[in-house]
Amino acid sequence: MFAEFRTFIARGNVFDLAVAVIIGAVFATITGSLTDDIIMPVVGWIFGGVDFSSYFVRLGPVPERYSGSLDNYAELKQAGVAMIGYGQFVTMLVNFVILAFIIFLLVRTANRISAKEDEVPAGPSETELLSEIRDLLRASSGS
Repeated sequence: MFAEFRTFIARGNVFDLAVAVIIGAVFATITGSLTDDIIMPVVGWIFGGVDFSSYFVRLGPVPERYSGSLDNYAELKQAGVAMIGYGQFVTMLVNFVILAFIIFLLVRTANRISAKEDEVPAGPSETELLSEIRDLLRASSGS
């Protein structure tokens, strides 16, 4: 069973998948940083807020033991206050759109490269080459 498992792991597609998962995770953190640190602050500034991801609507009461700010989304969430965090949702939505667009561009580029490789003429077929050789041999033996 161990040998069979080792053979399974040693297949190229398993390694390719592992590399893809690792690169995807790193790429997601880069995209998250792009969204959180560059795009959403600009969107928040345009809409009059400093941190767009902290926009929320409070649904339930604040516990009596809570002593923090009533405008701090993270603290209210930690205190267990029922809220709709629409700013965080919009941040994640923008993050997804950016990531999906970048993946689209990568796949589109890979498809174009693949299509160019398919367009390259393959040259004469084996049958055509053998026919040419036969004809050359006939011509040389006839002279």
